[in-house]
Amino acid sequence: MSSQPAEKHWLKNDLVLGIETSCDETSAAVIAHGCQILSNVISSQVETHKIYGGVVPEIASRQHLEQLNRVIDLALQDAGVSLQDVGGIAVTCGPGLVGALLIGVSTAKSMAYAAQIPFVGVNHLEGHIMANLLLGNDKENVNPGDLRIRPPALALLVSGGHTELISWQEDDSFARLGASCDDAAGEALDKIARLLGLGYPGGPALEVAAQLGNKASFPLPAVAMAGTLDFSFSGVKTAAINSMQKARQQNRAVEVNDVAAAFQAAVFEAITSKTAQAITIHRPEVLLVAGGVAANKVLRKSLQDVCHHLKVNLSIPASLLCTDNAAMIAAAGYRKLSRGLCSPLSLNAYPHLKLDDSENLVYHESCYLYDR
Repeated sequence: MSSQPAEKHWLKNDLVLGIETSCDETSAAVIAHGCQILSNVISSQVETHKIYGGVVPEIASRQHLEQLNRVIDLALQDAGVSLQDVGGIAVTCGPGLVGALLIGVSTAKSMAYAAQIPFVGVNHLEGHIMANLLLGNDKENVNPGDLRIRPPALALLVSGGHTELISWQEDDSFARLGASCDDAAGEALDKIARLLGLGYPGGPALEVAAQLGNKASFPLPAVAMAGTLDFSFSGVKTAAINSMQKARQQNRAVEVNDVAAAFQAAVFEAITSKTAQAITIHRPEVLLVAGGVAANKVLRKSLQDVCHHLKVNLSIPASLLCTDNAAMIAAAGYRKLSRGLCSPLSLNAYPHLKLDDSENLVYHESCYLYDR
């Protein structure tokens, strides 16, 4: 069971090394004070998996194994520190590809044991939300410098595997308010991009195509889940596929850019509508946006408009920090380590870990490295 926060913490200093290997990015980062990025090295596997049209788990694991030590060395070098200077280590332990996760978890445990510093397992989804705590000079960062981000807050997580509205509560726990009943938004965008022949990764390619299209030229039904904050994208995805097939059967040309524009608009309208409902019901001071799809400029602008209309503060990380990276894992880990929580050497990989499922993670208020 997850324990309550302790007054004592085990961080030797405010430097945390983060490690992320949940899918197809091998990343390591060093952050200070839980928010300042000293380094954030990301080795992408996009070119490797492109020929398969998606991530191949066995290949992803092999590349993590080949790249992780080099990436960690680069992160420490870029930050101008050594492992002995680091106060703690944070590593993604779920959800994700089990083989990929195990590479990161095993490496973090080995390094923590060798250097006699505490380490902590981090939920990848929590890491995405905590990316909003990171400070950066990137002009894309929507978070104004004077906005203090702290719970309670409302979070919108929108990625390839998850579309959820989440309450971040004062005890640093999370409660899911709504979620997709089928495809995640990013998954649906990727599938339509693949059918349109736009290549891999599909989401960014669809965004480019949509800029050149006319959404009104390819009408799609509205995405609605009345009386709930849940999402559903399978219906509009099926409608788009059926419309394309019907047009081809009738020897009518299918304008790829119009389909991209219409489908993207339908998905984002559903996201912004449900988010507006959640804001109206829960009246948060700030909306935190997280996940890879949050890098989409159209969605970012739509959410800015919604929050401006409803007079709610908005925070969206810079595009690079929306996608998988180790700085966000280090930020989440810093919060846990500074509260006296660390993980035992028995920490495993949890491929199906949920954000509100604390029973799967065990945190100790006494650190095995100092109490044995």
